[in-house]
Amino acid sequence: MNDTLMKIQKLMNERNWSLYKLAKESDIPYSSLNSLFLKNNQPTLSTLEKICKGFHITLGEFFSNNTPFRDISSEYSKDERELIESFRNLNRSNKKLLLAFIKLLHNY
Repeated sequence: MNDTLMKIQKLMNERNWSLYKLAKESDIPYSSLNSLFLKNNQPTLSTLEKICKGFHITLGEFFSNNTPFRDISSEYSKDERELIESFRNLNRSNKKLLLAFIKLLHNY
């Protein structure tokens, strides 16, 4: 396994995440991530940026020796976490609709 994939695997292990969980958090198809690991390919920069976003770290933090572990569960209330999880499970068009609805509520 190449160094980048080893680092991704390490970050997943620290969080007790499956590849499926990483795919959901990073908004990357599971099949793409699975293929990346099976073929031992180097992720593209855009894929790595999405992975870092899923881990809530920067690219710089990813490549540093002391990558922080950010547990966002303590940053949000239970309702906020539920909203985030529900949002992540929506398809793109429903995400856009929900965002438009929230903006409408905010302006009301």
